Amino acid sequence: MSALEKLIWNVLGYTAMPLIFLFGFVAVSVFTCLALMWMEKRKGE
Repeated sequence: MSALEKLIWNVLGYTAMPLIFLFGFVAVSVFTCLALMWMEKRKGE
């Protein structure tokens, strides 16, 4: 593997992990907010 390939794979590897955590956190936050809003609507009926 050339130095350029190694550099590209290192950059991809080290940027993928934080992005996965970040998108996971955002997805869970959005889902939780939607679930809470839905439950609040049902309680008010």
